[in-house]
Amino acid sequence: MAKPVIAIVGRPNVGKSTIFNWIVGDRMAIVEDKPGITRDRLYGTGEWLGTSFNVIDTGGIELDGEDSILRSVRVQAELAIEEADVILFMVDGKAGVTPDDEEIARILFKSGKPVVLAVNKVDNIQRQELIYEFYSLGFGDPIAISGAHGLGLGDMLEAAARHFPPETEDPYGDEVIKVALIGRPNVGKSSLVNAILGEERVIVSDVAGTTRDAIDTPFEKDGQQYVLIDTAGMRKRGKVYETTEKYSVMRAMKAIERADVALIVINAEEGIIEQDKHIAGYAHEAGKASIFVVNKWDAIEKDDKSTQQFTQKIRDHFLFMPYAPVLFVSAKTKQRLNRLMPVVSEVAENHAARITTHLLNDVIMDAVAINPPPTDKGKRLRINYVTQVAVKPPTFVIFVNNPELMHFSYERYLENKIRGSFNFEGTPVRIITRKKSSDE
Repeated sequence: MAKPVIAIVGRPNVGKSTIFNWIVGDRMAIVEDKPGITRDRLYGTGEWLGTSFNVIDTGGIELDGEDSILRSVRVQAELAIEEADVILFMVDGKAGVTPDDEEIARILFKSGKPVVLAVNKVDNIQRQELIYEFYSLGFGDPIAISGAHGLGLGDMLEAAARHFPPETEDPYGDEVIKVALIGRPNVGKSSLVNAILGEERVIVSDVAGTTRDAIDTPFEKDGQQYVLIDTAGMRKRGKVYETTEKYSVMRAMKAIERADVALIVINAEEGIIEQDKHIAGYAHEAGKASIFVVNKWDAIEKDDKSTQQFTQKIRDHFLFMPYAPVLFVSAKTKQRLNRLMPVVSEVAENHAARITTHLLNDVIMDAVAINPPPTDKGKRLRINYVTQVAVKPPTFVIFVNNPELMHFSYERYLENKIRGSFNFEGTPVRIITRKKSSDE
């Protein structure tokens, strides 16, 4: 289910990005080392005492042509209020309470959302008295922190975690395939949802989603139950949300977390832009089965090579997702729409597939025999055995003599062998290398 969300809010130069970077740690850098993946620093994942959560750095939201810093900060605060379960309101202990702080406090206070007030730049115990004037903002006990020295940050996260909503059970169960339509604004997500449901004509009901503002629509086709999680069904919130393009990534993240399959919708008329790569990258990093759905294909002048050429463009731009099939459809004319749900069902099945250990080891040992691991400074990687430890996505642990000898290129070779032997189209495959313990 969707993770709790902390949003970091505050005026410029209070240290929001420093705290964001501390919370997400190295995750943003180490999640993916394959070529071609893109990511921004607006949205990350943190963990506190075993609980994983998402964190938004609203400082990453910039309004083009905005002449008022305060108005920009106000917009950031409003975005945070919409998205967050807990708001981390950061102020500068050295600067004291400013009019901008008071304005942000008024906005946050009206929201009714839980607020943790963090006073940054309290770098030592002698500066502790800097926090007292911040009681005037009305959020209870301020927490003294130092982003530069790492002081008080545990207390800050502990205070935030107290406001996390309780975990909720999946209301649909494992048998229902949950499908998120994701993509930047105006790629045709809403019309695609309407076309899918119009085609099936077996809508069970419209229910409010378990997240604040996605629309869940359960329906059934060929005996399989699905739920469409439509990010396009969110409330209209004014022009500012359209001009804040990064915001579409934040909307997509929640839908991705709840889904089994992500339909990455691309506008055939506009082609591929950087924002498409951000959104697809989050689906990949979240380990979801994925399908590229090129919408508005009816509007393109085509020849016998058009499909092949556009597919190649997708492969070139999304090097980190070679496993995701590409479908060309038109919500307007229903062109090829009948192919969509069967492919969704297939990739969902692959995403949940489990391979027996002996078959897996046969494949890996054959791969090693054909192409033994290269030596590194006279040492050679020795693979003992492999086992599948998880599904959604399929995750394999390879036990070896020394994990440091596993080069990423050889790991990719083994992944390709696994993919070539078993049908994992549409799903990422994760490989973990571990040292075989001496008593095994």
